[in-house]
Amino acid sequence: MKTNSGAKKRFALTGTGKIKRKHAFHSHILTKKSNKRKRGLVKTGLIDESNEKQVLAMLRK
Repeated sequence: MKTNSGAKKRFALTGTGKIKRKHAFHSHILTKKSNKRKRGLVKTGLIDESNEKQVLAMLRK
C-alpha cells in the first residue's frame, strides 16, 4: 500500500504517536482577521481522536 501523497505533506507524527496538523484559514484574506486570531492559526494542532485511524491509514506504507 502506498502512502497518500497529500497526507504526507500535511501531517507529521509526534514522538508519542499523536498526529500534528496545521490550521486552516491562514493563507489569504488576512486583513479582516485579528492579530490574535492570526497568531493562533500559526501554531500547530493535533488531529482529533476520531480521525486518527483514517489519517494513520493514509500515512502507512
